[in-house]
Amino acid sequence: MDALVPFAPDRPKTRLADVLSPAERRGFADAMLSDVLGALRTADFSPTLLTTEPVERDAAQTVDDRPLTEAVNAALADRRPDPDRPVCVVMADLALATPRSLSRLRASGDVVVAPGRGGGTNALAVRHPDFRVDYHGASYLDHLRAARAVGASVREVDSHRLATDVDERADLAELLLHGDGAARDWLVDAGFELDATDGRVGVRRSGSN
Repeated sequence: MDALVPFAPDRPKTRLADVLSPAERRGFADAMLSDVLGALRTADFSPTLLTTEPVERDAAQTVDDRPLTEAVNAALADRRPDPDRPVCVVMADLALATPRSLSRLRASGDVVVAPGRGGGTNALAVRHPDFRVDYHGASYLDHLRAARAVGASVREVDSHRLATDVDERADLAELLLHGDGAARDWLVDAGFELDATDGRVGVRRSGSN
């Protein structure tokens, strides 16, 4: 199964600017991408990076510097998915994704959707040629409406690992708790550790308050 992996190396993880420098954000984003590509390949997906600029990766790449929605829709229009040739869209910051969780995208349905926390959409499997994405706002609800509009059946994947996209400081705790790949190793090497001193699990960094 083909899988598109959107990746923006020119503007990585801006919501982590309070804890990581620009260079660190790029390194961390690269580590998460490695985890996602590795999990996809192990699950027998064929990943293609949908990237805003060329990157040094041993993976097929399509360069498109348009916003996410427009770039993904152009790729879907080009591939024209159908039941025999589904196309997945998997976000590059799903550092907790495993081959097993990603394999759940093979479930039956014209559109298989893995919602993210907060109403986003972290992964899709598309088998309907007329379905198009909309990643603005509460995209999960938008994708349900878009599927209905073209008469596409929908299957939802309820997965903690696919629901957890790493965007903000609080998400780093999830990665330290449940991750076991390059992204978690990157955080540990950068001095991050779990912190439960205030009664809730968060993160702290060696040498910081």
